Amino acid sequence: MGHATQPDSAPSPITTNRVTAGAHVAPASTHASPASTHAAPASTHTPPATTGGSHGAPSPLHLALAFAALYLIWGSTYLAIRYAVATLPPFLMAGARFILSGVVLFSIYAPRSTEKLTGRHWATTAIVGTLLLLGGNGLVCWAELTVPSGLASLLVATMPLWMVLLDWLVFRGPRPTGRIVAGLTIGLIGVYLLIGESSKLGAGANVKGAVALLCACLFWATGSLIARRGGLPSSSFVATGMEMLAGGAALLIVGLIRGEAAGFEVRAVTWSSWLGWAYLVVFGSLLGFTAYVWLLKVSTPARVSTYAYVNPAIAVMLGALFGDGELNARVLLASGVILSAVVLIVRGSQKKTEKNVAPQIRPAAKLAVCERQG
Repeated sequence: MGHATQPDSAPSPITTNRVTAGAHVAPASTHASPASTHAAPASTHTPPATTGGSHGAPSPLHLALAFAALYLIWGSTYLAIRYAVATLPPFLMAGARFILSGVVLFSIYAPRSTEKLTGRHWATTAIVGTLLLLGGNGLVCWAELTVPSGLASLLVATMPLWMVLLDWLVFRGPRPTGRIVAGLTIGLIGVYLLIGESSKLGAGANVKGAVALLCACLFWATGSLIARRGGLPSSSFVATGMEMLAGGAALLIVGLIRGEAAGFEVRAVTWSSWLGWAYLVVFGSLLGFTAYVWLLKVSTPARVSTYAYVNPAIAVMLGALFGDGELNARVLLASGVILSAVVLIVRGSQKKTEKNVAPQIRPAAKLAVCERQG
């Protein structure tokens, strides 16, 4: 998801979300998932996607590689978080990740921007970044101490449900259509299948962890909707970098307040945790976001938004492949129900608005949530 001059005017994945885990960091104006985080700040408008640029249409190979990056990187951030928090404190880990990613983005793109950053820009990005990265990605990281990565990705995949409801009930957005209402109902059924009482189909998700993941979705959706109201820098990269800096600082503060630094010993951190953290920084927050922004320019919103239901499937498969959680009948059934709901909501929103919905769904990272994400 790379951004150049034109990408800078594209919406940032963080705000758009997505629930990366990975972070999933999502840009500001629209949003990605908390896991991939996919932090994303950006302008309040989204330029229409084109099929080519000044150098002609992108090659099929470049498109295939970009989509593969979007699917595999953001889909894998949940597993990376699981490895990272095995021996790294969750909030301090996420805070260090986003501080570093934010420094990289801001130091590269802020000097190239001709826009003068104002106090309002910093205030808005601080609010949005805190909601997305502390409330969204931070809770995803904490929840993955007890919830397998695959189950976490499925619960975060319900983010579009909460965004639609919040937009309608709190932000006075459009009333959901019949298709979207059907998607919301089906999605809630899928959530119940995952966190309801154990059944003959197998064990579900840890209740406390599941509640934290659903709260992460609410924080992410709130941050994304606030970002859409304006007040962010016009450059997606600059806005995302500022959100990462603010959100990363908030994560570090919460981690210190929780006493995560007290018993932390660098010698006790395993190589798998270090590699998971490095993967989240380089791939989840930087490369994944770059691929996302580039695809928004050269592909259609409908195609780009498919990450919303492909990422959870990737996360579930990777979790099963690497032994992170049980892939029982209950998980498979809930997966089908939740992903069907996401498809209904995403496509229903696209059909109704005929606008770029991809950014509104995202970490997030990423995020990441992201990331997420992510």
